[in-house]
Amino acid sequence: MNLLIFFSLAIFLSLLLLIVGHFLPNRSLELEKASPYECGFDPINSARLPFSFRFFLVAILFLIFDLEIALLFPIIPASNTNLNILLPLSSIFLIILAAGLAYEWDQGGLEWAE
Repeated sequence: MNLLIFFSLAIFLSLLLLIVGHFLPNRSLELEKASPYECGFDPINSARLPFSFRFFLVAILFLIFDLEIALLFPIIPASNTNLNILLPLSSIFLIILAAGLAYEWDQGGLEWAE
């Protein structure tokens, strides 16, 4: 019964917002209002410049190793159940990540300046 009330309330609020949004006045954006604000100066460069590929690689490596820690945290509470299985699996996981880090280091992916 509560689910039906919440569902009907959500539908009612959605329709109410659609109707109110339909009757609000349209704003025509002028060129000045549509341009990015930079303290009154004209934009120096385009906002769509591509960023460094090395920066992208370092960011991806950070995400991989950050995810590794998030995946290793549940091993600590689960170690009470069966240590004979969890220890080799976590060791294999860490060895694969260390091998990937060594390969990236060998290829020069961690060197910021050339």
